[in-house]
Amino acid sequence: MSEVFTLYGSSSSGNSLKPKWVAERLGIPFRWIEVDTFNGETRTPDFLKLNPAGQAPVAVLADGRALAQSNAITLHLAERSDLIPSDAFARAKMFEWMFWEQYSHEPTIAVRIARKYYLKQIDAELDPSLLIKGNAALGRLELQLGETPYLVGEAISLADIALVAYTRVAHRGGFDLDAYPAVRDWVRRIEAELNIQPAD
Repeated sequence: MSEVFTLYGSSSSGNSLKPKWVAERLGIPFRWIEVDTFNGETRTPDFLKLNPAGQAPVAVLADGRALAQSNAITLHLAERSDLIPSDAFARAKMFEWMFWEQYSHEPTIAVRIARKYYLKQIDAELDPSLLIKGNAALGRLELQLGETPYLVGEAISLADIALVAYTRVAHRGGFDLDAYPAVRDWVRRIEAELNIQPAD
């Protein structure tokens, strides 16, 4: 991709930051439009024309086609780049992590971050299973990252970008990354590779 595309996203959303980081790493020009997901901006008629699901991020390509869902956008941007393994099995493992991120990681860690950090809910107001399941997800990452420097072997892939987005700010949801040293070191490594400021 060489033509400028438009990315509608929220700077407070890990899901929105994933495609932003991929575009920046690959040198793909884009225009960022900030969307406040907490005040209903994703539910306006104009936004719903872009994504009827009413969610950010949304990428609008130079030809006007719109693409939603963070991992779908990153896959489109990274086509034929080094962020997608050329080996078929390694590529499938990347997908495995990306599917798991949206099913088992994001629904616990990101939800707890949103409610505790942004909506200022106290622990007594939060579903206790979010902390349990979130720590289980971090434990799964720790297990893998104790064996390999990246989630898919020896090089960064979209799987790392997908998983680092909310893991790097997990402390905002009350998760202690010091309990997961391999994860903590991986977060620092990915932040450095993506040239993004360390969280907080």
